[in-house]
Amino acid sequence: MRCDEGFHIGYFGDVRRQRVGAALCERVVETGSLVLRRVGSDRRGEMSAQRFLASRDVTHQEILATAGQRTASVCAGRRIVAAQDTTEVNFKDRDRARKGLGPAGDGQTSGFFCHAMVAIDAEDETLLGVVHARIWTRSSEPVTARRNRPIEQKESMRWIEGTAVAGDRLGSAAQLIVLGDREFDIYAQFVRIPPGVELIVRAAQNRKLDDDKFLFAAASDWREFGAMQVRVPSHRPGEVERIARVSVKAGRVCIAKPANGADPADPASVILTLVEVHEIDPPKGHNPIVWRLLTTMPVCGQPDEFIAANEIVQLYRLRWRIEQTFRAMKSDGLRLEETQVQEASRLFKLTAIALIAAARTIQLVDARDGSSRPVSDVADDDLITAAEAIGPTLEGNTARQKNPHPKRSLAWLSWIVARLGGWNCYYKPPGPKTMRTGWTKLADRAEGYRLAMAMQNV
Repeated sequence: MRCDEGFHIGYFGDVRRQRVGAALCERVVETGSLVLRRVGSDRRGEMSAQRFLASRDVTHQEILATAGQRTASVCAGRRIVAAQDTTEVNFKDRDRARKGLGPAGDGQTSGFFCHAMVAIDAEDETLLGVVHARIWTRSSEPVTARRNRPIEQKESMRWIEGTAVAGDRLGSAAQLIVLGDREFDIYAQFVRIPPGVELIVRAAQNRKLDDDKFLFAAASDWREFGAMQVRVPSHRPGEVERIARVSVKAGRVCIAKPANGADPADPASVILTLVEVHEIDPPKGHNPIVWRLLTTMPVCGQPDEFIAANEIVQLYRLRWRIEQTFRAMKSDGLRLEETQVQEASRLFKLTAIALIAAARTIQLVDARDGSSRPVSDVADDDLITAAEAIGPTLEGNTARQKNPHPKRSLAWLSWIVARLGGWNCYYKPPGPKTMRTGWTKLADRAEGYRLAMAMQNV
């Protein structure tokens, strides 16, 4: 019989595979590694992980769909930002034995691509989980007549598909805002917005407007609403985040349908809001921020237009959460590009697991800052029960030695994990810290609880 209780990453036609998959993902989080020997603990565990990845019944699509459904359940009733982006996984100097891969971005190195979307709570900026992802390889055949092909035959379609999945999967959110960087600047997306979805897109193309003017010049004679502060996350190792002071303008623009590649059925123009942001006096050594944000959200005509424009800028800033997830999955965290797994289909499954594990790791690290979110966002019932049992034994007699956080909140769980083993972490800026000892001990205690319950039911 299928078991849907607790954390899992898919059923895969058999409850045993379901349990192995859940355990594999949990061990990736616990160990901060994708080395199967380390994740499996011993030879037997390593072989179990190998068999799981090799199984034809296990697909990366089911892993990702299961993660999306889990994320959707915690997004209900919340104001959600869904950030999407694409990352490349290449195996430069490590591609000799790889099988089934295509060319990476340079057209020569073996690799593949992952386009992913994560959900973020717009109010407290916390990462809620993976919504959707697409993993694929490119053909080695040259692409011809790229500009004139319909959008359905271009890789760019992944952005529109991602928005459609978000609209369908996160329909129970109080508000859903899908955002992306400059690759998301696609006319077909502007005219194919799912019902109930708002867009924020950083403009890449100086598009022609319906009055024969061009987008990048549209705001030249608009009045400035004022100046605001934007927290700019770090992007390179050793770089610290900074607070930028920016000027803001906003107004309506009517974008004309492009001459090449547009669907004849698309409307001749689309009206959007343009929010233009320019940094004032950037610090030495930093390029000034220049953002031109196209959005379906209104600014002009709002009771306070500056506040409305400010909010759009602050929401777009949350795009860094998908970048952070990719870094946690790759070189600054799980080091996916260093895996010894060779065959493409197994790599895709491992990538799906790594994406989920990276998001869970970020959630757990975020929780140390006092998040009141429910612990069920990241932990299953057995682990929560184990935490409830072990938590009181870690408290002292004074108020300062008690767990100060609401029971069954993420911060409550984080406090327990920290005292179980401390925050023994590796940290390679600007990636997230990955918990080691404390989380592993708690997971072991939860496994003991599962075994005890199983013995009672025999």
